[in-house]
Amino acid sequence: MADTPEQDLGPPPLASEQVLSVDDDRFAPETVCLVTGAASGIGRAVAFAMADNGCTVVATDVDEDGLAETVDVAEDAGVDGTVETVAADLREEAADVVDAAADRGQVRFLANIAGLQHVSPIEEFPMEKYDEMHDVMLRAPLELTKHSLPHMHEAGSGAVGNMASVHGHYVTSDKVAYNVVKFGLRGLTQSIAAEGDGTVRAYSVSTGYVATPLVTGQIPDTAEQRGVSEQEVVEDVMLGQARNKEMMDPVEVANLFVFGFSEHASHLNGGDLPFDGGMMSTYE
Repeated sequence: MADTPEQDLGPPPLASEQVLSVDDDRFAPETVCLVTGAASGIGRAVAFAMADNGCTVVATDVDEDGLAETVDVAEDAGVDGTVETVAADLREEAADVVDAAADRGQVRFLANIAGLQHVSPIEEFPMEKYDEMHDVMLRAPLELTKHSLPHMHEAGSGAVGNMASVHGHYVTSDKVAYNVVKFGLRGLTQSIAAEGDGTVRAYSVSTGYVATPLVTGQIPDTAEQRGVSEQEVVEDVMLGQARNKEMMDPVEVANLFVFGFSEHASHLNGGDLPFDGGMMSTYE
């Protein structure tokens, strides 16, 4: 294999020049985009990108400090829209989060990004951890959608974007909860499309590994355990089946959500965007 340049494994900074800019009349201050998991990683990037496109973003997470940092990042970049925050536990406060978002404007877009991970074989998998992951990553997106739909119908159109994964198409061992909820998110996406009558669309995004703090924080330990370099962990362990040997940046994922919410994606309804670097469809 040809040598590839080493990738900076730290979370990349967000900047407006990285964001897909879309000319869409609905991308305006009176339009609310509700984004979960917005205190870091992909959620923060989606919040940033939609605010940079002029929307009012309501960013929610349990991490209040992380949400404050998301606001600072957006303000420092001088985005055209705004990022407002609602700290909440989606397992208990999903309806309240939607109400808070509706107080800020017309809820048209919902980005279900919040996620957790736990690695353990099925025989040892703690059911309390399964319940937590299911409630945050699958039940909450359904409840958020349930309460957002009336606002979207009132607005005349809307869209729900769900953060799926290659693990919503095929699975790896020791990640049973993650696998189940990602498959479930694709089912939720198609259910929303079936009932949206073309007025409210739904789509999912399936990526491989993305350079988020959750992922990159695992790399040094994995390298030490396996006796290989951190770059080898990325290229061989994480991306061994992919043709692209670099992880996606969060803003690249965020741009897929910008496109998915925009008028240019009017026929993206119930479908999945597999940006996986060839991980699912190629082999040696």
